[in-house]
Amino acid sequence: MGGSDGRCVLTISDHLAWDDPEHLAQLQDKLNDYLAFVESGEIYEKFPKARECDLEIEVFCKQMPPADDALSFLEHAAKKIRGAGIQFAVRGPADLEHHVA
Repeated sequence: MGGSDGRCVLTISDHLAWDDPEHLAQLQDKLNDYLAFVESGEIYEKFPKARECDLEIEVFCKQMPPADDALSFLEHAAKKIRGAGIQFAVRGPADLEHHVA
């Protein structure tokens, strides 16, 4: 978790292939855990400085999601997470290369 621009970013590293039948279920569990971590206030107990930050959950995907059920799932997750007042982003290998360069 971290961010130098006034954001606290909780990052999920998503390494599974999109054709893995367990992928969406595992990603959903991780997103729900992160959302509960924020909504319960546990984030502020473990990281008091997070109170001063905008919160964001980001998913770094090894492969960008295909335009099918995965994309639908991520759009639904984004609505739920943003509805809780948390920013949400999905990033892929090109974003990682851009951050490193």
